[in-house]
Amino acid sequence: MTCWYEGPLAAFDTETTGVDVETDRIVSAAVVVQDAPGIRPRVSRWLVNPGVPVPAAATAVHGLTEEHLQRNGRWPSPVTEEIARELGEQAALDRPLVVMNAPFDLTLLDRELRRHRASSLDRWFTSAPLCVLDPRVLDKHLDRYRKGRRTLTDLCAHYGVELEGAHDAAADALAALEVVRAVGRRFAARLERLTPAELHTLQTGWHAAQARGLQAWFARSGTQEQVNPAWPLRPELPAAA
Repeated sequence: MTCWYEGPLAAFDTETTGVDVETDRIVSAAVVVQDAPGIRPRVSRWLVNPGVPVPAAATAVHGLTEEHLQRNGRWPSPVTEEIARELGEQAALDRPLVVMNAPFDLTLLDRELRRHRASSLDRWFTSAPLCVLDPRVLDKHLDRYRKGRRTLTDLCAHYGVELEGAHDAAADALAALEVVRAVGRRFAARLERLTPAELHTLQTGWHAAQARGLQAWFARSGTQEQVNPAWPLRPELPAAA
């Protein structure tokens, strides 16, 4: 029987105007689907005119200027619905969804749906539940004592995954997918008997524990930053509507 990390996977990633899930906007997104390792992935891409200024700091990361997005991007309303529908279809096909740092990308998509469609992400998963594999959460739990940063670039280097064109949504989604496969292989003894649905449930607790640990570290260092323990989607705040 094929282990989940050798089977069909989908992956989702966004590029944005910033890092605040409640106020920032999506400027590009991609869904990558791969039926098995080594099989050429199918890629769906979206370019979005967010309708708000694009800070220079964000452009420096992903290379998408406000002028380019105004000229070539589509309006957020139809795009966000198309993305949510695509994710729902992947769930209906029983494909686990790989999302690096899932609470960021999925929460941001949810807020965009609320903002532009008076909708929410969960309505697209009523017939088939969302099943997420987050390489960041998996790696931090399975190799918790390894020192160093755990960005996507760091994880790719650690697991020997090639990342071409970092901060392109499709490139990042594919790299995250390959990292999850690599994590599965490296920790096969601990993961191969778990289903993706069981891993989804476990990651909820793992992420919460990781958040508590980071919050405690912030407290010891005198930092006021708050760490949200929710995974893979943060609860709605009134200001997000």
